[in-house]
Amino acid sequence: MSSRRLRRRVVVGVAATSLLLAACGGGDSGDSDAGGDATTVPADTTPAIVDSVPDDRVLAGIVRTPNPAVNATALPSLSGDGDIAFQADPGDLQVVYFGYTNCPDVCPTTMFDLTVALRRMPPELAERVDTVMVTIDPDRDLPILDDYVTSFIPDARAAGTADADVLAAAAEPFGASYEVRTTDDGTIEVDHSGFLYVVNDQGELVLTWPFGIDSGEMAADLVQLFGTNAA
Repeated sequence: MSSRRLRRRVVVGVAATSLLLAACGGGDSGDSDAGGDATTVPADTTPAIVDSVPDDRVLAGIVRTPNPAVNATALPSLSGDGDIAFQADPGDLQVVYFGYTNCPDVCPTTMFDLTVALRRMPPELAERVDTVMVTIDPDRDLPILDDYVTSFIPDARAAGTADADVLAAAAEPFGASYEVRTTDDGTIEVDHSGFLYVVNDQGELVLTWPFGIDSGEMAADLVQLFGTNAA
């Protein structure tokens, strides 16, 4: 990250961040293969590239201080590349999302918006963003999450585990919340927080985007975090 001082919107501590949780709910019978139904982004609808930001720009995402360490618990990769650590490669950034494939609205919208944000960045920066989607519905998602997330972002990776304690340990430092329950009639209902999380190469959570944030703001935040302000 550039040594240029970034002005930030700051939220102090986990408790304050948890107040911002925006739950996504979805009820379904559990027999759909959502991995084949994801919506991809048409190339000709991508807005202009964001390659610089003003010196005095305030990051659109939420910054917790101090930055929480989120790299203590790795999760098994569903993309065939061993465990996935929540830590970017040196000089890079990682964007992490906790969701599920049967989500009817928030998850596909979030992945779509992130896809557009990456396309709005200079290609040499976008390729340095590692996207990881973690399933909070492993009973249904473990075989199909990789296909789902790569239908949005081809080089994205999928992570998940059937061990509820390990999943909870990975989600807790992010402030991610979720609940999966089965009703009396067999319907599976899921609630989860709709945040996207940006992690640096030290395994620190440096930025949190709430659901619905504009893709241009996401692109500008990432460019700013990379320290490529040309102004």
